[in-house]
Amino acid sequence: MPAKRKPRIWEPPSRGTWLRRFGEDADAAREKLGGMLEPHELAALGSYYWQGWARDEQLPPEEAWRIWLICAGRGFGKTRAGAEWVRDVARHDGKARIALVSASLTEVRNVMVEGDSGVLAAAPGALPPAFEPSLRRLTWENGAIAWLYSAGEPDSLRGPQHSHAWCDEIAKWDNSNERAMMAWNNLQLTMRLGETPRVLATTTPRLAPLMVHLTEEAKRGRVVVARGRTHDNAAILPADYLRAMVEQFDGGSFGRQELDGEMAGAIEGALWSRALLERCRVSGAIPDARRVVVAVDPPASATGDACGIVVAELGADRIATVRADCSTPQASPEQWARAVAVAARAWGADRVVAEANQGGEMVASVLRAADVTLPLRLVHASRGKAARAEPVAALYEAGRVRHAGLFGALEDQLCGLMAGGSYQGPGRSPDRADALVWALTELMLKPKSEPRVRGL
Repeated sequence: MPAKRKPRIWEPPSRGTWLRRFGEDADAAREKLGGMLEPHELAALGSYYWQGWARDEQLPPEEAWRIWLICAGRGFGKTRAGAEWVRDVARHDGKARIALVSASLTEVRNVMVEGDSGVLAAAPGALPPAFEPSLRRLTWENGAIAWLYSAGEPDSLRGPQHSHAWCDEIAKWDNSNERAMMAWNNLQLTMRLGETPRVLATTTPRLAPLMVHLTEEAKRGRVVVARGRTHDNAAILPADYLRAMVEQFDGGSFGRQELDGEMAGAIEGALWSRALLERCRVSGAIPDARRVVVAVDPPASATGDACGIVVAELGADRIATVRADCSTPQASPEQWARAVAVAARAWGADRVVAEANQGGEMVASVLRAADVTLPLRLVHASRGKAARAEPVAALYEAGRVRHAGLFGALEDQLCGLMAGGSYQGPGRSPDRADALVWALTELMLKPKSEPRVRGL
């Protein structure tokens, strides 16, 4: 009969370093743990011991804090960190009253509660809460409660009281009519339960007013900030995904923002700023379109710059909306022409506008060969790209252009077009930005013919 193993006292450190210090030698880690723990203890450790597996940046600050901001690239593990923090709060405090806030109720439910890294996924069998969607509420057996809120409804945060709050993707909260700031401020006024109310905010950075506010608060020591990159989670993320994201976005300001977790600032003298683009971004309903155009900035060669392809429409309210960036990198004439045809059909375009400086009638013949049967207008550039862009930038300043979503590569180029003619954005040429300029020029700035008296 084998000798009974003597019980051992094992006290892991409080922060997530012990299980990761073996580096790539995971077998050694498992063998060492196997000698310390019973099989069921080892299984529980793998499932529930977040403090052991987490990286330090995903764990609460060691110093005293009221607001903790995790500002990191996509795939860093921000959602998992938020869900695990909520689970830990609820497990240890039956009086906890927790606010879960995101851009919309749909996102709170789909990401923060029921998502793959949400609160329910973080608590399989370990004091799981009961979710009541109709009541927008999570309830734990010990009495802890979490409520779901939309940042798009700031007044819903008037009246309740909370001891803890988790706010997700705060940089994408809609700030039209200052709703994002109102939601944040209203939430702060509800944080009046318990001795140490705390708010965790998780986000990929964008130059939004709320992010600027929290950055200033961090400088004053009122916000503790944890930063991180997509690469920090390389051991968990699929290798193909990580490789593709790096190839597509690394090196540009969009990549620094979305992968490296850096908040891209404005280039002094640029025609567009990040703040201007954030002000024009919309996520709700858009008025019916009066006109839809697809604008094309053809490349000089198939191995050079991308072919800029941008879809924009003019609404019944006389405001233009950028709907899609369908640009194709390093495409042959046949490939980018097919991309134009697909975009035109998908969006019901009534006109294709194509710059003809490179190729002239060849551009028209290639588009016709791709079955582009819509009216085609060839335009010829007599001024530089930045000079053509100045009146279009003025439309943005006047609030006459919307962006229906985030167009990272396109917006990087817009923010690199300088007053005076130079370009300081990513790539050799602002091909996407030039296509946008042609689209909005067609919709908003094309001279209208005046009626004339031909004779009596």
